[in-house]
Amino acid sequence: METSAPAPARVGRGSRVVRAAAALWVAFVLAHWALNGRWWAWLVPAALPPLLFVVVPLALVVAAVAVRTGRRRGAALAVLGLLLGLPYGGLRPVLADEPGRPGIRVLSWNTEFWTQDKDPDQFYRYLHEQDADVYLLQEYLGWDLARPFDGQRPIDDLDRLRAEFPAHTVVRRGELVTLSRLPVVAQPPVAPDPAAAGDATTDFDTIFREAKTLRTDLRVGGAVVSFYNVHIAVQLKMVNPVSASFWRMPRTADPQRRRQLTGLWADISANPRPVVVAGDFNTSPAMADLDGAPRRLRDANDEPYPATWPAGLPLWRLDWAFTSAPLRVGGYDLRSPAGLSDHRAQLITLAAPR
Repeated sequence: METSAPAPARVGRGSRVVRAAAALWVAFVLAHWALNGRWWAWLVPAALPPLLFVVVPLALVVAAVAVRTGRRRGAALAVLGLLLGLPYGGLRPVLADEPGRPGIRVLSWNTEFWTQDKDPDQFYRYLHEQDADVYLLQEYLGWDLARPFDGQRPIDDLDRLRAEFPAHTVVRRGELVTLSRLPVVAQPPVAPDPAAAGDATTDFDTIFREAKTLRTDLRVGGAVVSFYNVHIAVQLKMVNPVSASFWRMPRTADPQRRRQLTGLWADISANPRPVVVAGDFNTSPAMADLDGAPRRLRDANDEPYPATWPAGLPLWRLDWAFTSAPLRVGGYDLRSPAGLSDHRAQLITLAAPR
């Protein structure tokens, strides 16, 4: 007795499912192209792990090849989705370091609320172990975890910080701290920091919201280099996604982030000096927020998928580092935070400008 007749129908249904899934993915990626960076609500789907823009269409290609009928259409749609999404996938070519070049060690790290809920001795021991000439540190503040949207509170740890790093100059603005062994030449404010408009406010909440870039000009050999310590406002909070507060966050954060990035890019564009720009941008390669970066900036990262968050299982690259000529990157390393933060630390070795 023949019993295999229903098989073609099952295969046909599988083929239709694969084609429909591939078509939906292509539609999503086209919407991403159209809305990413243009509509505040798209900050939510743009927060997907960038690697999904590669993994999902590849899985659909495999599924399309596995079915026996209609595989060409499904595979073609999946490949189209892969090609359209590849720019958002976060993959990049591996660049060779410049071996043997003496350099300046720069550590950029989001400390996750400084020493809150952690051993201060271990925290400072970790910083010393990095042996950096310049530290670009974010989240010099405490946080009331019961208030996820406005729990920021000031702290006062500068006396210990100076005692721990007597050879470094400490520069602070709001939640941003820069430590430098190199001579500090200037500290120009960067918009939308109120100080950039001549506003001498000392209100912590205002400075926390607006002062998201700390520029410190340092003397490096015979040149002056501008170091930008960056922490762009976060766009999402891990709360109930169907709550009004969840959606209020990206709607409020979107114009803030635009102002902060516009001010940063404008300052870099008007700055004739070599620059180092590093910090927590709260921006992944799947987002369009870095599209306005000045062309003279070069990505310092040399890893194929340089994810920095969360530290235990990094899927997103939220922390970035850029340089400009004539600075050369002699090494780039993502370091475990040893349980002290949810962000991996960036350690960049720079060859001094000639």
